[in-house]
Amino acid sequence: MPKLVIVNRAGEESTVDAASGLSVMEAIRDNGFDELLALCGGCCSCATCHVHVDPEWADKLPAMSEDENDLLDSSDHRGANSRLSCQIQLTDALDGLKVAIAPED
Repeated sequence: MPKLVIVNRAGEESTVDAASGLSVMEAIRDNGFDELLALCGGCCSCATCHVHVDPEWADKLPAMSEDENDLLDSSDHRGANSRLSCQIQLTDALDGLKVAIAPED
């Protein structure tokens, strides 16, 4: 079971266990982080599950889709390591992945 490191908007870091196959969004939501709205439920049709991936992990993630890229363009807080957490599936290879919940737009 991979571990996911989550930094909330206050800068507090927590480590949670998450089942392989869940999206990062599901793991964050299921562990009680209410800062991540995820209004579309993981359908890649909003940007309310925006996270900043730790630079150490950015190259280990699958490529961003055009839809994800377009949605992130709507965020005032987009950075080089921005991703939609609903689009990152957890695997054993991502054990220790660290993400920070992006500021709300």
